[in-house]
Amino acid sequence: MSKILEEDIEPGLRVQYKLDKILGSTTSKFQTVDLVDIQCFGRALVIDGLIQSCRCDEFVYHECLVHPAMLLHSAPTSVYIGGGGEGSTAREVLRHKSVERCVMVDIDEEVVRFCRENLEENHAAFADKRLELVIDCAKTWLEQSTERFDVIIMDLDDPLEGGPCYQLYTAEFYFFLKTKLNPGGVIVTQSGQSGIKQHHLVFSPIHNTLKSVFPTTVAYNQAVYSFLDEWGWNMALTAEGAPQPASLSVEQVDKLILDRIEGELQFLDGISWPGLWALSKKHRKTLAAETVVMSTTGNIHRFMNKTSVETVAEKPCS
Repeated sequence: MSKILEEDIEPGLRVQYKLDKILGSTTSKFQTVDLVDIQCFGRALVIDGLIQSCRCDEFVYHECLVHPAMLLHSAPTSVYIGGGGEGSTAREVLRHKSVERCVMVDIDEEVVRFCRENLEENHAAFADKRLELVIDCAKTWLEQSTERFDVIIMDLDDPLEGGPCYQLYTAEFYFFLKTKLNPGGVIVTQSGQSGIKQHHLVFSPIHNTLKSVFPTTVAYNQAVYSFLDEWGWNMALTAEGAPQPASLSVEQVDKLILDRIEGELQFLDGISWPGLWALSKKHRKTLAAETVVMSTTGNIHRFMNKTSVETVAEKPCS
């Protein structure tokens, strides 16, 4: 008997992953977390039966989420992370030499504890004195704080119908985030599946919603192999005359990385940088035609496919 993890990616598409080993598990009042070795991906963090990240390629997601926003700010010293409990987003933020303070707010204390103890690649980030770890609702903490930040990174759960985070992808929330930025600040949010088939679900509506609030918005994506799709992010720039990120040359990007980031990145450099912004013709047409502005007041929301899952279970391999 072999352990099998199953995910229904969308109606009619079910994926099975063979597990080599279950290394640890915990259950909080919000969710169940497993640390496993998957035969095809290696070490993986699984939350409620869904792959959250895999060591073989999590750096692709986290470098793309963090470094464009950080590098497009002139010199970020203060950073806010909404979510990000596994610590990988904070790890990438804290590689920036200019950062003096990084506040990470995640609601699930047990998941944060589990990741802090079990994800060796993030031990240094959790121990960094510049990191202020807060267990709270990401929105509530910001509402109660008078602080402003140079960069705000929203590493939230996907917008799912009935889920905990879909209201944090709305125009009202983005107007609120705008008040929490220092002059010249940058906001970036993860934006779900963005491949040819699924990018219209939330990637495009999130972009249009941000565009209704901020003068300069940029949508970008990259394939993340363990997610079985391209993944999307949307970024908002507030600096007057902010350059389009695609306008930076290979040499400019490589110099920014060399001057401002500690250590060597695994994915992002001056050559790979332009690929983030080179959306397909179909993507560009979808973004141009998008009319949805998500709104709490108007009860206008868009959701990713709510995958039905079976958590780590003992089944024979087929």
